[in-house]
Amino acid sequence: METHVVIMAGGIGSRLWPVSVPELPKQFIDLLGVGKSLLQMTVERFLPVCNLKNIWIVTSDRYVDLVRKQIPGLPDGHILAEPEPRSTAPCIAYACWKINREDPEANIIVTPADAVVLNEQKFSNVIRKALNFTAKNDCIVTIGIEPTRPETGYGYIHAEEYNLEEIVKVRSFEEKPDLFRAKSYLSAGNYFWNAGIFVWNVKTIVAQLKQHAPGIAAIMDRIAESFGTEEETITLQKLFPTCEKISIDYAVMEKADCIYVIASDFGWSDLGTFTSIKDFIPSSDKISASGQEAVESECSENKVIGRDVRLYRCEGCLIHAGDAKTVIVQGLSNYIVAVKNGNVLVCSLGDEQHIKEYSQKKP
Repeated sequence: METHVVIMAGGIGSRLWPVSVPELPKQFIDLLGVGKSLLQMTVERFLPVCNLKNIWIVTSDRYVDLVRKQIPGLPDGHILAEPEPRSTAPCIAYACWKINREDPEANIIVTPADAVVLNEQKFSNVIRKALNFTAKNDCIVTIGIEPTRPETGYGYIHAEEYNLEEIVKVRSFEEKPDLFRAKSYLSAGNYFWNAGIFVWNVKTIVAQLKQHAPGIAAIMDRIAESFGTEEETITLQKLFPTCEKISIDYAVMEKADCIYVIASDFGWSDLGTFTSIKDFIPSSDKISASGQEAVESECSENKVIGRDVRLYRCEGCLIHAGDAKTVIVQGLSNYIVAVKNGNVLVCSLGDEQHIKEYSQKKP
């Protein structure tokens, strides 16, 4: 039984404006100043458990060339272009129906393209345990993250028991909580952050979609009739947009009774906010993330990506200015300063949940 990986890479990352924009969203950007995009880092993360020939990337048709450029060794036909976004259930179904045609015994990992993992060895070990389980059982395994704080920005997985790096039954999936509930989840111990990473064999997910999302499954059956023919693109463009717009969590995870979780702490973040980016940029007193000198005077806990960033009496700031010539910031505390393609954002870290709104609505 071979392992396949499906990477979902179609989002636009609107909460990270102006660094991430629809023309070049966050999964295709070197957000951390390490010389690789999030997509490239994701592909590399799964190479210890999956050959590149078995990696599939689902993206918007507008990003196909970007994927091809960044992952040049990907097999022909493994870049799957969605005609329009319909959330994760149709996206995942499309990829799994394609894999089923190529390898009906496949073991599959599904993952977003925009996360970061610090301890990749521990992550690989957890994924291998999940793959071994789904190779022998008609079940779904989701990857949980041991919470380190009462986070209100993530969904949670409620497990039957607290047992790290072991596969245990899932009781329920919980929506993003308020702070009071997040604190109670942390105290209970058997709640984990939902990383949106799933492991299953192809027979299991096809059967689960047919049972719990029959409308989507029926559309995929019709699209699959055209796989490998000249009519495939036209059929996909005609039928895919008719799929219900629904996440895999609502379509399958909250309905199926064969869901398990394996949780660990391997330094994971979905990098969906500037705060999460700030947490993962290495600290340095005098050197920016790009390796260039950052001038600091009476500054502390600042994180910098940029060629020539000069900070004076700043504290707790994130300066993300990879393409700017020179950036000078004075007197700010806990602020974001982001510069990209002539656009500038200056925003308090505490108000970053409004960035999407600010960038889309003119005053």
